[in-house]
Amino acid sequence: MISELKALFEYYQKEKGIDPAKMVEALSQALLAASKKSIGPARELTIHIDPDKGTIRASAKLIAVEKVENAFEQINIKAARKNKPEAQLGDEIEVEIPPQVMGRIAAQTAKQTMLQRLRQAEKENLYEEFKDRTGDVVSGVVRRFDKSDVIVDLGKFEGVMMFKERVSTEDYTPGDRMRFYVKAVEKDGSRGPEIVLSRAHPNFVRRLFEFEVSEIGDRTVEIVSISREAGYRTKVAVHSADDKVDPVGACVGLRGARVKNIVRELNNEKVDIIRWSSDHAEFIREALKPIKLLSIKVSPDKKSAHLTVSEEDLSKAIGRRGQNARLTSRLVGMELTIERDVSAEQAFAAQIGSASSHLVEAFGITEEIAHRLTEGGLGDLANYAQADADDLTDILGGDRELAERIYAKAQRLGQGD
Repeated sequence: MISELKALFEYYQKEKGIDPAKMVEALSQALLAASKKSIGPARELTIHIDPDKGTIRASAKLIAVEKVENAFEQINIKAARKNKPEAQLGDEIEVEIPPQVMGRIAAQTAKQTMLQRLRQAEKENLYEEFKDRTGDVVSGVVRRFDKSDVIVDLGKFEGVMMFKERVSTEDYTPGDRMRFYVKAVEKDGSRGPEIVLSRAHPNFVRRLFEFEVSEIGDRTVEIVSISREAGYRTKVAVHSADDKVDPVGACVGLRGARVKNIVRELNNEKVDIIRWSSDHAEFIREALKPIKLLSIKVSPDKKSAHLTVSEEDLSKAIGRRGQNARLTSRLVGMELTIERDVSAEQAFAAQIGSASSHLVEAFGITEEIAHRLTEGGLGDLANYAQADADDLTDILGGDRELAERIYAKAQRLGQGD
């Protein structure tokens, strides 16, 4: 057992980084618990371990008496003087307990208990090493699946990527080497301390930009906000306090090299880089380019905005299943309402109404007939000079008599009658 435990000491110290003092303490407590079961509740039972030599010694402190009544607490004076010649009645005598007395069952129990305590110490080391790495990006290898969670080998430790932190468009196969965002290091997880990994978190994209774009690393360019629907599209708003620096160009890189590297890491997820502006309306315009916004009305509290676009741009502005509108809303931090612009239609309707009213007055006809003439292109009296009774008949649905009457009236009005 001693050689096995010494090997465990060396393994856990070298491979797991566990302090030998912690291992000695764990083994001492394990052996103490096991010895009490095997030997009994001996008085002041202690375990002495030399980690360098791998030796273990158990001892108890018994009281020297003339007649032993409790073997767990007392020792006969004659036996006591074999260990300590000058021993007197009532003296406390330290008695070493031979390893064979502890028994094989006790040894196995101690070994299992120690392994359990060492695993706990390993988890504590995991937490201590990773507790300050929340927000980092780490490289790991997909090892296995635990239900819907992905278990990732990070070297000395394992991390877990829960289902909600996975990207729905990505496939994970054991053996795949990938990069992961350290979302959290939870000390009191259901399975002990856990390194919670993510590839869906928006800050994963932020960290990739920090690695790839030196201007972000030295803070010449700042990422102001990010909105992401993992696997599909991400919008990144960037800004530079230096007027000589183009923040968008810095992130895109020469011939798009920088952003291409990020897109490749994200498995071809679409990434939009947007110039941030302190002007809310301008920021919204930039975020929705190349869509042309016809009007923007930002609420006084800056929490919402009403946008109008043309009929052709409406579907693009909203995006498939509302994705573009959602991402833009998160990016600018405002609730956006996007609607089709109706001002031109309203102006046209007003013109139609005005022209129809003029025809009602001029020809003495109903508003319905006047409206039909206006929609047919004869809303202006000047146009009747080029029209004839056949044209009017077609517009009026074949009513020849009415067409000729209106035509005759138009001719008289044209002659100044």
